[in-house]
Order: sequence, then C-alpha cells, then structure tokens
Amino acid sequence: MSEQAVHDWIRKTVANSDVVLFMKGTQNFPQCGFSAQVAQILGHLGVTYKDVNVLEDMGIREGIKTFSNWPTIPQLYIKGEFVGGCDIIREMFQEGELQQLLDEKGVSHGKATLTA
Repeated sequence: MSEQAVHDWIRKTVANSDVVLFMKGTQNFPQCGFSAQVAQILGHLGVTYKDVNVLEDMGIREGIKTFSNWPTIPQLYIKGEFVGGCDIIREMFQEGELQQLLDEKGVSHGKATLTA
C-alpha cells in the first residue's frame, strides 16, 4: 500500500471512531509497556476505544508516524484529533486534562479520577 493509501486508511479510521489508539498489541493484550500504560489509563477511565495493532501491518506502523508527524507509538486520537503518546497521555491523565478533553469532545467515560 502506498503512503497516501495508508494515510487515507488512517484518516478514515480516525474519523469513524471517537477514540482510536494506535498501539503495539491490542487493548486486551498490549505488547509494549507504553501501549499498556495508555490502554490502562483509558480502561481506568472507562473509555470505549478502537485499538489498531501496528505490529500487524508495517505500512500502518510507519504510516502513522508520518501521518501525525510523531515518531513513537502509541498514538491516541480523540474525535479525529491527535492527542499524543504515552508520556503526554499519562501527564494529561494525572493533571485531569485528559478527562476534561474527553468531556469537551463529548466522549463518554466513567469520570474516574486519579487519587493520590
């Protein structure tokens, strides 16, 4: 598949789901620690999301990096907007910003908060 075809597929996938996580592995079986952390955060928040296992397709694995201009995986998209990778998502969650973004975008979640 050409890079343009991969980008078109990614664009369609992101547009068709409120929350999409491009990750190594799946939400039920993450295959890297960073993907596992983001999946755990989304699970903790009760967010329903589509997972895309980049290990299944090298074109998507490389294409997502050029699509977002972001060099690492996982990558989280909410309502078609690239939010960030593991470090950004973890920080946003800890500060309550991820929950706020989900609310602003109208994405239902369990309203869980970090308790220290």
